[in-house]
Amino acid sequence: MTTGPARVAPGVLQAALWRLLDLSDAEDAGPFVDLLDESDAAFADADEPAWTAWRHALAARRAQLVGDHDVAADEVAAARDLLDRCPVSSETALLMAYLAHVEVTADHLDHAMLLAVDASLLTDGQAAQPSRALLQAHRWLSLTLSGLDLEELAVAHAALGHQVAAALPDVTDHGRLLLLSARQHVELAQTLRRRGDSERAQELAGEALVRASAARELDWEPEQTEADLLDVVQAWALMCSGDLDDALGPLRRVRRSVQREAGVWLRGYTDLVLARLLTAVAKRDDDDLLAEEAIDLLVDASGAFAATGDRRRYRQTLLELGQDYADLGRPAEALHWLEAYRADTGRAHTRGREMWAEMFVRRSRLREAERQAAVLRRHALEDPLTGLGNRRSAERRLGALKLGQEPLSLAVVDVDRFKEVNDEASHTQGDAVLRRVADLLREHSRNGDEVYRWAGDEFLVVLPTAAEAQAMVIMERLRAAVAEADWSDLAISDPVTVSIGVATAPAVPEGQPSPFVGWRALFDSADLHLFSAKRGGRNRVRAHAPPDVGPPAGLRRGESA
Repeated sequence: MTTGPARVAPGVLQAALWRLLDLSDAEDAGPFVDLLDESDAAFADADEPAWTAWRHALAARRAQLVGDHDVAADEVAAARDLLDRCPVSSETALLMAYLAHVEVTADHLDHAMLLAVDASLLTDGQAAQPSRALLQAHRWLSLTLSGLDLEELAVAHAALGHQVAAALPDVTDHGRLLLLSARQHVELAQTLRRRGDSERAQELAGEALVRASAARELDWEPEQTEADLLDVVQAWALMCSGDLDDALGPLRRVRRSVQREAGVWLRGYTDLVLARLLTAVAKRDDDDLLAEEAIDLLVDASGAFAATGDRRRYRQTLLELGQDYADLGRPAEALHWLEAYRADTGRAHTRGREMWAEMFVRRSRLREAERQAAVLRRHALEDPLTGLGNRRSAERRLGALKLGQEPLSLAVVDVDRFKEVNDEASHTQGDAVLRRVADLLREHSRNGDEVYRWAGDEFLVVLPTAAEAQAMVIMERLRAAVAEADWSDLAISDPVTVSIGVATAPAVPEGQPSPFVGWRALFDSADLHLFSAKRGGRNRVRAHAPPDVGPPAGLRRGESA
């Protein structure tokens, strides 16, 4: 990300931003708040819209962490107002994804969904350019979509983020995206397992295990929280794969470590996973004591998620408490928890489904608009008869040429006596001749040479790096290919031949001008040599013409020669 006339070097701001993003979802808010306080002046000095929007977005997160929700809402609104002034880029996609996560943390699901839609569309357009901003955009989108209960999309963006990270040198980012991808895969596996789709759940759990193992094999040193979370995810994946007993011991061990050293959220997350495992074992073994232990863990987890603002998992624990109490035959307790779940969930889930439908429609419309734009671009630059680039396309290419840096040749190719083909056979046969000539030129050119239909029966071949002698050899090959082709299937009296004029702009030492002032002079020279080939008897290649050679008397462009 670049800045305008900021008094702070862009690299300083960028480094501060990466660190702030790393700290943004840490349980201990202190380091994030302290670093943001230190960086406030630098962000304030950068007056480019993107940096100003980041200042507001990060201030919103700080306000959330200290419990000032009105200020957080105002800061998010200020950041969103600046989005239209930010360029279409991976950096802007990251900004939108981060704002979406701030909104989902505040339980503003409508706003979060709309920001996530726009961020997702931007990441689609940047997929060919891997960058840290792009992988971070996928990371925050995955976390946001998970909070919106769009778990399939959360898995998809975590996987995309991992692909981007794998193409970049930072092994820490790679490890973190693998961990996130493993976590999202196993969470979706849990959801599908609960819905009865055990086959798909096992497939996802297996993928989670693969990614967790890959994260362990990387040469990186995860923080203790990340290492503990990786252990929890791996044990959870074993459970979703059906290996309940293999998962139980490792999960109990990591829970003891987490209870001693981790923050509130990770303790709640670990308790939730262990509760699910114990519930599954209790049902298998008909063990009420394990079922009671699972309920106690769920109660602790619900408190942890409520304290840390994780509304989605708070709702999940309420539902599971109701279900577990019902399984134990205690309807009063079950009703208590299910009523709490219904009150907290109904509005969010109903609106979420509506917004998902809206997102699907918007994305579909965008894809159709992109398809139509591609069709229009193709029609504007492609000759419909031959499929070659047309004159507009050729002139655009020629206008980009830098003569003199290296040798470059142009060849103008004209079909001999083409007017007679149209007059004696038909325009349909004439079209067939042009298509076949185009195919032969394309087939017998070098890789990297470019063939265009210039006008009527005239073609243009651009030969990058070809000096005159090489261009003559290549174009003689093309001439012979046309002359020796089998034309017997067409209703024409004589085989088709072509005449070709070649002109070459040589490489010149730095500081010296090219002998040709622009591509038009080079084209005119090739065109003059074409007329020389016509006057010399046709079916030949010329790169030089006598000084007095001009267009044959009475011949106009487009007439047969």
